[in-house]
Amino acid sequence: MSNAPLTARYRPQTFAEVAGQETVKAILSRAAAEDRVAPAYLFSGTRGVGKTTIARILAKALNCEKAPTAEPCNTCEQCRKVVMGNHVDVVEIDGASNRGIEDARRLREAIGYAPMEGRYKVFIIDEAHMLTREAFNALLKTLEEPPPRVTFVLATTEPHKFPVTIISRCQHFTFKRLPEHELEAHLTGVLTRERQDFDPAAVRLIARRAAGSVRDSMSLLGQVLALGGDRLTVEGARGVLGLAGQELFFEVMQALASQDCVAVSAVVRDLLDKGVDIGFFLRELAATWRNLFMLRQAGEAALPALDLPEEEARQWLEWAPKFEISHIHACWQMTLEGQRRVLTSLEPAMALELLLLNLAMLPRLVSLEQLSRGGTGGSAGGRGVPGGQAGGQAGGQAGGPGGYGAQAVQPDEPGQPVQQIQQVRQVQPPQGRYPGPGQARAQAAASAPSMSSGSGGSGASGASGVSGAGGFPRPERPAPAADPVSPRGGSGTSLPWDDVPYPAPDAASDPAPDAGVAPGGPDALDPASGASGPVPQGSGTWDGFVQYCLERNGEGGNGLSVLQRVRGRCAGGRLTIETNFSTLYNQLCSPSNQNALAEHARAYFGDGTTVEVQPPATRIKTPSELRVEAERHPAVGLLREQFGATMLSCRPLADGQPQ
Repeated sequence: MSNAPLTARYRPQTFAEVAGQETVKAILSRAAAEDRVAPAYLFSGTRGVGKTTIARILAKALNCEKAPTAEPCNTCEQCRKVVMGNHVDVVEIDGASNRGIEDARRLREAIGYAPMEGRYKVFIIDEAHMLTREAFNALLKTLEEPPPRVTFVLATTEPHKFPVTIISRCQHFTFKRLPEHELEAHLTGVLTRERQDFDPAAVRLIARRAAGSVRDSMSLLGQVLALGGDRLTVEGARGVLGLAGQELFFEVMQALASQDCVAVSAVVRDLLDKGVDIGFFLRELAATWRNLFMLRQAGEAALPALDLPEEEARQWLEWAPKFEISHIHACWQMTLEGQRRVLTSLEPAMALELLLLNLAMLPRLVSLEQLSRGGTGGSAGGRGVPGGQAGGQAGGQAGGPGGYGAQAVQPDEPGQPVQQIQQVRQVQPPQGRYPGPGQARAQAAASAPSMSSGSGGSGASGASGVSGAGGFPRPERPAPAADPVSPRGGSGTSLPWDDVPYPAPDAASDPAPDAGVAPGGPDALDPASGASGPVPQGSGTWDGFVQYCLERNGEGGNGLSVLQRVRGRCAGGRLTIETNFSTLYNQLCSPSNQNALAEHARAYFGDGTTVEVQPPATRIKTPSELRVEAERHPAVGLLREQFGATMLSCRPLADGQPQ
């Protein structure tokens, strides 16, 4: 038996012996038989799929003494010289070490000489993508119009690094990965010729590990055969190559199905102790999820599509019902997406353990049933989904700050705990109807008793998160204003709902107004001070006044919808309205709107009330005005003179100055 490695001993010598690549072999064999050779060929594909091997076979076919022929004879002197690598007209060049422009110039000079021994000069450049741009440019004309009887074969694993001008001058052939069954057949033929007894499952395992590369499969086979023994077994192959056994995958599935964190950690330690290849383990795990998905969907009808032995496939058929279909699908996707993160992590073992723990705890981390229905909350969401029982309790106690609120739901059976359903709302509260003077809030008072005092809180705290009229959450009201200009409170800071009407105050949750506050005083501006009963004439709020105006569209209030976008306050018999925009200011100052404002203010706040619309304190400048102002700035002129700078954009700073 020869001491040469299997890869060299069983390198194909004819097109027919090459595993796979049927289309490429047919085209090149016909070109050699008809003596219609292209000036240049580009062979691209992953490692170990036959690019250099087919290039050498083509060189033999072109220079064979029986040429033109579809297959080299491998017996003549020309073929033997090509096989031994000492044919003067067949030149193999390593593109990684001969990549400069000087190497390309020497190659171009050598091309000018006619073939010395054979019919064709064949230049095989391996790893051709390593050539520099200058070297490619030096070869452009030569590749397009080489001298007679000269052809180039460029082999590469990264065709995207080639200039388009080079690719357009070549016949480009893409070599594909070999399917697992073809690799298995190739390895079986090699073992038969080696007279080695083997287990077919071991050959299948090596073919799967090679991932479509013939050279990788031959290297792995040689590595396993180096173990010795009378028979090639699955256990020997797994032990040498560091591959997880089927029983280990069953342990993984058992730990994931039972959501046992300790068992998951034990499996990871077992993987590391056995020296298992983490990358191949993740590939196998992804394939396992795919098989389970097919079995869960189609049952026994999916067995032929698994490409597994009958006994092993039926074992997985028993495992499929232990997982929900949505759980399998999510685990499949997470495994595929987590492969690169695990392999590139600084702590791959911990990253693998985290991935498996996430797969195990997935039903707790995410309620798949709720997500499939588009909902959250309830008892299922309470296991860990935001918006479950715990989230509902927090929202109910806090009254829904930040746009969240909790609505209590009465149980169907006595003794069943009250569930909290989390409701996500927008930051600004929904627009409710504000009663005008003399209108009672019977609807709010009637809906208040329907609130439950269960887990969402009792008394006022349990009902404070929901308005009685429509069950909508209402944000926390800020403290009364210290700044007389701002109607909401704070030092002139506008809140997200400043320009939107508040919902109708709730009789069940709003405190009664202080009897000591004078009508129209500063406290009347705070929505929290709204009365729960009829609003007497002259004691309304700004928001109530806005709604009062909007409800009287037939009495001249059609143009007063802009009141929802401005601020106002009533104190000392004067209604002051403020706005930041000149457009709104001009609308409010129109004669029709001024008359309507004066009439409604007297009717709502009391006789003798005057209206004052204040102009904007600062006018927002247009982009063109900001640009003109910036152009006049001395710093801009200095930058232009010293550096030739150009102004691309101009935007205002917080103080209104251009930036």
